[in-house]
Amino acid sequence: MSPAKTGLRALPRNVWIVTITSFLTDVSSEMVLNLLPLFLANVLGVKTGVIGLIEGIAESTASILKVFSGWLSDRLRQRKSLTVLGYTLSSLSKPFLFFTTTWPGVLAVRFADRVGKGIRTAPRDALIADSIDPRHRGLAFGLHRAGDTLGAMVGLMIALALVLSTQFGAVSLSQETFQVVVLVSIIPAVLAVLVLAFGAREVPVKEDARPPRLSLREMTPAFRRFLLIMAIFTLGNSADAFLILRAQERGLNVAGVLGMLITFNLVYALISGPAGALSDRVGRKRLIVAGWTVYGLIYLGFAAMTEAWQAWALYALYGVYYATFEGTAKAFVADLVPPEKRGTAYGIYNAAVGLVALPASLLAGIVWQGIGVWPGFGPAAPFVLGAALALAALALFIRWQPA
Repeated sequence: MSPAKTGLRALPRNVWIVTITSFLTDVSSEMVLNLLPLFLANVLGVKTGVIGLIEGIAESTASILKVFSGWLSDRLRQRKSLTVLGYTLSSLSKPFLFFTTTWPGVLAVRFADRVGKGIRTAPRDALIADSIDPRHRGLAFGLHRAGDTLGAMVGLMIALALVLSTQFGAVSLSQETFQVVVLVSIIPAVLAVLVLAFGAREVPVKEDARPPRLSLREMTPAFRRFLLIMAIFTLGNSADAFLILRAQERGLNVAGVLGMLITFNLVYALISGPAGALSDRVGRKRLIVAGWTVYGLIYLGFAAMTEAWQAWALYALYGVYYATFEGTAKAFVADLVPPEKRGTAYGIYNAAVGLVALPASLLAGIVWQGIGVWPGFGPAAPFVLGAALALAALALFIRWQPA
């Protein structure tokens, strides 16, 4: 790559292909998965504790596999094949939601979908990191997050159009509408796999003197410290399904929820690229601090809000958090480990975050609606807990001085 190239011109083919793939995948996924908590609650009558269990198991499944797929991509020195396999499995699982009428069935589909995500995520992130000059790493990951999020916004707009055409003004989601959305989601899922399979190119990975070992002890001390702080933060970062249910609990109907999510993804997509480029200039740590600060304020807002429009405004601000943190954190991981261990590092990072997501989501559901005869603390409780743990992680991260 010529040193004269700057900005988007500095980004190679693989970054654009992976971004397009993520765009199409999110068009498919987000039009279904953001309606899933409403399907569980409105159609199947499932309580928040079970919803938290489903989300937690699904994400933890993906997380465990991310460790092995990342390590395997380092050992095989191949990123593309595992990435294509993961996207293919996720695409094959979604159509089964059309036939699902019980929450165990939803869990089975979510499990299969997250198996695909677990296989693809770490090799995909390593493929991006391997393909880009370190000077533009933040921009590359920022663009990828922007494409991912733009796809989510388009998917939500399609879902909104389908909801308005089938049950205009309804407060609760119907099974028929959900099934229509599932059928439409199959098309972009298939296109995503084709774009990646025929468009991406394998990047040679530097050979180490010995094969990489699947061990946290093999990672740098700085990476291990960051991982610990992330685990503390994630324990309060329950599934976004609870934000959606909280908005509905405050009076937002199905169309309003989709509009809220579209606004979130628009903000996220617009800010992700510039935020990633900014992290290349001012440092990743400052952007992560800013993101976690915004997150804590948002969760306090969700705890205290009384009107439906407040949920919409807070969710728009939630897009600022995601834009400043998600891509920056991925680039930060690449900064903390050598190239030949990036696949393993991304696997461990994503696994740690996902595994903590299980108790985080389960705990959020329990403190909201309780368990057994205990009624819980009410709808504000998960968000107070999330804000408190975000503050604790923020304090530790500010005090840490990575080399």
